[in-house]
Amino acid sequence: MKKNSTQQEILLLTGTNFTSRQYCTKDDTVSKNLTDQEKLEEACWNGLLPEMLPELCGMIFGAKKMFVWQIKEAASFLELELGEYPEKKDNYYSIDPYSFLAERSDN
Repeated sequence: MKKNSTQQEILLLTGTNFTSRQYCTKDDTVSKNLTDQEKLEEACWNGLLPEMLPELCGMIFGAKKMFVWQIKEAASFLELELGEYPEKKDNYYSIDPYSFLAERSDN
């Protein structure tokens, strides 16, 4: 029997003021040689997403325990895949333009 789980995708556009913000790290190591995009990705892996996007995370997470399972880097955005447990996403319902354009190009 398949469990119903909450799955969420978030696209963070890169090359914006949001990407170039300073993010606090949870430890004292400072990654000075990373690009803004790499720093943003590192912040997401380190659990800082609720601090960066409190309005969005409060709405999606609610009482459920959500985890970042995958971060994909694209030309102009980072795609974050979140969920209660890892599960394959359905490209038909994806907000990733590379996924849904491939699915809908057969029309």
